[in-house]
Amino acid sequence: MTLTAEPVKARALELDFIACGITDPSPTAHGDELDRWLARGYAGTMRYLHRQAGRRKDPRAIVEGAKAVVVVLDNYYGLQDGPDGRDGPDGPDGRDRGVGTEPKVAMYARGEDYHRVMAGRLEKLAEFLRQNGARVARSFADAGPVPERELARRAGLGWIGKNTMLVRPGVGSWFFIGSIFTDLELPADQPFELDRCGSCTRCLDACPTAAFVEPRVLDATRCISYLTIEQKGPIPDELVGSMDGWVFGCDVCNEVCPWNQRFASPTRVEAFRPQGRLRGVDPDFFDRMDDAEFERRFGGTPLERPGLAGMRRNFRAAFTRSTHG
Repeated sequence: MTLTAEPVKARALELDFIACGITDPSPTAHGDELDRWLARGYAGTMRYLHRQAGRRKDPRAIVEGAKAVVVVLDNYYGLQDGPDGRDGPDGPDGRDRGVGTEPKVAMYARGEDYHRVMAGRLEKLAEFLRQNGARVARSFADAGPVPERELARRAGLGWIGKNTMLVRPGVGSWFFIGSIFTDLELPADQPFELDRCGSCTRCLDACPTAAFVEPRVLDATRCISYLTIEQKGPIPDELVGSMDGWVFGCDVCNEVCPWNQRFASPTRVEAFRPQGRLRGVDPDFFDRMDDAEFERRFGGTPLERPGLAGMRRNFRAAFTRSTHG
């Protein structure tokens, strides 16, 4: 059976993905850049990136027999989780809504765990491929050694912005990227070749910790998302005063992007909408909590990733900023 791209993309849209493109799993053109980035220590303690480097540079090694990669975008942009469920009191971009109203949590983590939410719908798309002749259809929901942003660019879905995020015209960058490796010989889309950031450097200039070494080069060891989620141990003293109220992840380089400010629209996926888990909490919220209560309240949510010790650390850093900033 021969399957064209059109029904695959139509099925993706039926599943509430906002865009779908197709590419092949050939080696990326930026393998040397990844090697240099790792050699400079910019991955910090994320040793898995070193282990995965070979497959990230050559996606053919990710899934044996794969001939095409179906890439989808999943919008997670949600209205701010103010008391009435609408925008918070300091404006729709959330820039001033930190400690003092509530600690800042990256938008992608305000709803349900996106891995699970996206994985379920990705698997439905993979099953569609199987029903149409695929013997191989393995899905990845922001997991595994997949160079998602580069594959998405090659699938024509957008360009890599100066903040290293994929940006899509008319949409912005508030989305997850999912992929399905399949043995179906699907026609590839034309890569997105234009750089539409132009001379804009808002994302680089706005980073609270100056984590961008240069456009499209991020020192993760200075990134608030890394410091509050991936890193084990204390946040470096010289960065604590720059945490800007963030206790889990950071959205600053997305918030200031003109493409997001102009084109972002709320997600249609209900599970991604903000749930206000930290609404109204005080600086000692996690210090009063034991492991059992943390698991009961935050098990299965994004905040489970850093654990109780990590969230205590993050709160101390965030409220230090509010006290002295």
